[in-house]
Amino acid sequence: MISSKPDPATRSPVSPLALEMTGVVKRFAAFQALKGVDLNVERGERIVICGPSGSGKSTLIRCVNGLERHDSGRIVVDGIELTADLRHLAKVRTQTGMVFQSFNLFPHLTVLENVCLAPQWVKGMGRVEAEKAGLELLARVRIAEQAQKFPAQLSGGQQQRVAIARALAMSPKLMLFDEPTSALDPEMVKEVLDVMIELATGGMTMLVVTHEMAFARAVSNRVIFMDAGEIVEQGPPAQFFTAPKHERTRTFLKQILNH
Repeated sequence: MISSKPDPATRSPVSPLALEMTGVVKRFAAFQALKGVDLNVERGERIVICGPSGSGKSTLIRCVNGLERHDSGRIVVDGIELTADLRHLAKVRTQTGMVFQSFNLFPHLTVLENVCLAPQWVKGMGRVEAEKAGLELLARVRIAEQAQKFPAQLSGGQQQRVAIARALAMSPKLMLFDEPTSALDPEMVKEVLDVMIELATGGMTMLVVTHEMAFARAVSNRVIFMDAGEIVEQGPPAQFFTAPKHERTRTFLKQILNH
């Protein structure tokens, strides 16, 4: 019997959710990094994830775009469930942009070439069209004048802004940030956060792993605290920072805010 059920990789999403995670478990050998995580993210929502080292924050967002394959549970991105089917994985990756701790730019390509590469190879965009769009994105992250330079000629903050432009080049529905400022010198942090704030105010759906609590207060709709592979607490920033419910959250905030 032939099923008439539509392929999740091609169907149009009807859910108001950009991301659905249900009972997500991830193990690395004997270590359980995620212990049945449930998380829904609405379109346009801006979520900051914080927590101590090893709490599962980075593993969570790496599972969202398939950089790590979850062991059990469900992950649905923009209406497409992540499964062992590589078509689903490819489709999800076209819907998500990822910005890492390290910039991961191609050193032998110019800034503009780094930004234009994926639209040309993945979307089949022509070079002229890709370069026009790439220059617009570089202007959006305030770095258009560096288009013909190579990554090594840029500061860390500039390279991270190029990485953001590269992620935006695929017109993602969901942007994932994995501690995007942690490798930067303090004076470069603000220039990257300013770009992220502009994205947030423009309505981009964002999932951000960071210890930048001022950013969390100012921009997020919801702050999530993770510990030992679990979501311990979550809530709007006003509640999260002024009246956390759990002792683990209070201890973490005392440590990080007094640092």
